[in-house]
Amino acid sequence: MKDSIRESLSYWGLYSKILRVKQEIKPQAVSFGKTRHQYFLYYEPKNILSDKVIVWVHGGGWNAGTPKLFDFVGQCVAKNGYRFISLGYRLSPMNKYPSQIEDVCAGYQAAVAFLNRNRIDISKAVVLGPSAGAHLSAILCYSKKIQEECGVDVSNIIGFIGVGGPYSFSGKQSLAVRLLLNQLFAKGYDRTQGEPCFLMEKSPIPMLLIQSRHDGLIDYSCAVQFYEKAKRLGNACELYTVVDKKNTHSWYTAGMFLETRQENRGLDKFFSWIENIG
Repeated sequence: MKDSIRESLSYWGLYSKILRVKQEIKPQAVSFGKTRHQYFLYYEPKNILSDKVIVWVHGGGWNAGTPKLFDFVGQCVAKNGYRFISLGYRLSPMNKYPSQIEDVCAGYQAAVAFLNRNRIDISKAVVLGPSAGAHLSAILCYSKKIQEECGVDVSNIIGFIGVGGPYSFSGKQSLAVRLLLNQLFAKGYDRTQGEPCFLMEKSPIPMLLIQSRHDGLIDYSCAVQFYEKAKRLGNACELYTVVDKKNTHSWYTAGMFLETRQENRGLDKFFSWIENIG
């Protein structure tokens, strides 16, 4: 069966499982802009097991998704003992790029300020995102140009994890990705200015790329190109290939947080990598 068909057929099981997740930890919502999408959620674990703070930028094809929609991710990470920030941003097609990366940078700065005000150590931040969120968080971490333009300080980021991200716009693309990119960028916009692979510069921030060879939306070569660019620059990078049977785009980018480390090897890799950096 084609991976794109497997992707479509996987949604019912994914959504069914999301609806059964209990909200054991109530997050605090903090606005950093004037629109309803410019906010973040903060999750304080009942049992704090790490001094690292996880900052998540949600996916959804740049045109959908909110931090509230991905509450199950916050529940999972917080239950594993990590303080967790879930960032929102303005969506396409109403808001064209670079609105999204501007919001991610502003939201990150606002989250750091919020944690500092609450006397929470933010010296060890791990930034990550799935799909469109991997695209945006990669730019936040590795583009000095964007960091300077948006006035964001990333010196406290000790790691980046990208899951199923569209890091390169060259090479093989699915029809869905082409349509989403057409919504994201205004006609005539130089898309290299929003392409992580083009914008990445030498950086001390190590990265973990989690990618499936059976992703029905994002071709595996996207991660390979980003990985190879990182290695050429001398950036520390690991490319992990998903081996779980639930390896469609939605399942391994978000659905893995609906399972335990014992059930999902991708999730175990995610937490193991965080445990061993910094």
